[in-house]
Amino acid sequence: MERTLILLKPDAVQRGLVGQVLSRFEAKGLKIVAMKLMKITPELAAKHYEAHREKKFYPGLVKFMTSSPVVALALEGIDAIKVCRNLMGATFGADAAPGTIRGDFGISRSYNLVHGSDSPDAAAKELKLFFPEGIVDYGYAAHDWIYDPVEELKKQ
Repeated sequence: MERTLILLKPDAVQRGLVGQVLSRFEAKGLKIVAMKLMKITPELAAKHYEAHREKKFYPGLVKFMTSSPVVALALEGIDAIKVCRNLMGATFGADAAPGTIRGDFGISRSYNLVHGSDSPDAAAKELKLFFPEGIVDYGYAAHDWIYDPVEELKKQ
């Protein structure tokens, strides 16, 4: 199982899309292991986006991400990062395929509704930033109906 961070950005929260976006991740079979509504501080934004600090869009990005609450999610599943990024769609809404979150709900080049970790290393770092208290570990009965049991995978 892999874990990833998903942020439902201020535009998703302000447009009332949290439930619709969250339901797509759940319907796909991803397990929620942490979730909170929070306001990102400028300090947290600076840590999270430090790789972009020298880029011209950085000040606007920090201003946007600190402008309103976000919903932070830790999701778990097989290939969770790849699955989430496919569900999210291309970065810019106008380029995103119909059926993806950004393709169905976004059009802007600046407001793109969701953030998702892009690698296991990034996910580990981001999850620590947004969930320093840790995640909730629990049995998820739906996995028996989403994934083949290990024994079945070994037989194939």
